[in-house]
Amino acid sequence: MDTALQSPANARYAKCIEASKRVRWDIDRDVIRGRSFDFSKKFLPDGLTLAGTFDFLDEAERRFLSQVQGRTYANMFGLVERFIGAKMLEVSQGHWLGDQVALEALVRFTDEELKHQALFRRIEALTAEDMPAGYRFVLQPNEVAAFVLGKSTWSVLALTCHIELFTQVHYRQSIEADGNLSELYKDVFFFHWKEESQHAILDELEWRREDDSVSAEERDQAVYDLIGLVGGIDGLLQAQAGADADYFAAGCGRLLAAKERERVQAGMLAAYRWQYIVSGVSDPRFSELLGGLITAEQGERIRNALAPILA
Repeated sequence: MDTALQSPANARYAKCIEASKRVRWDIDRDVIRGRSFDFSKKFLPDGLTLAGTFDFLDEAERRFLSQVQGRTYANMFGLVERFIGAKMLEVSQGHWLGDQVALEALVRFTDEELKHQALFRRIEALTAEDMPAGYRFVLQPNEVAAFVLGKSTWSVLALTCHIELFTQVHYRQSIEADGNLSELYKDVFFFHWKEESQHAILDELEWRREDDSVSAEERDQAVYDLIGLVGGIDGLLQAQAGADADYFAAGCGRLLAAKERERVQAGMLAAYRWQYIVSGVSDPRFSELLGGLITAEQGERIRNALAPILA
């Protein structure tokens, strides 16, 4: 008898399968439903855009800024799910001739990530229909995925867990609570959240499984890899913040003063660092998971590397 069928971890994989079946949704039937975006409303809530940073903009300008950031937010998730899906296919090999419940859970995970990528491509096409021309998502998903997947599995799973935990925080604490968002945009992330909830559990299970298989030396190198991944992401955010600041300045309806243009770019970068790095690092669940796998010295190394971003 397969002992995995009796393990606590196996029960958690099984629960993820049950949840996947229960919340399964379709892009057209359940999410888009023939609708378009309401541009009289924000896309992202103030807590994610850091709207208070932009007190020099009027209400309409801050609304447009939230739509710019929201467009990038959707594109960013389409990007990260490129490497997340590929990594989950890779780690599923550890279950091919073993725990078939775990294998099914990871196959479902990968299938859902592919669907999410398709959803976010649709969202980009819909926003492009009504937003001003000139928007650029400067990041290349395949290039970013190749960079990430070139790092150790431990570090990629740590990054993946970080991402999928902060998506939970963003939806529950910010997006769900804001009644002034475009209904379609809000639904996109409602349905996304429904499937990402079980993905975060699977991330934790696979990260712990990988941690059990590495040596102390390999784990120490993986910590360096994780720091390198976060640094690489920060570089990408700087590039996109610059592109989005240019797009906002061209489309906001007036000529921004040089100082205002500088503040827009700085505010964009601060918001993107909050959305994609800081909100995840500061999440108690992620902190507890990471802290339970590394030494105090490794934790200090990570904190020192993050200090410029957190500041």
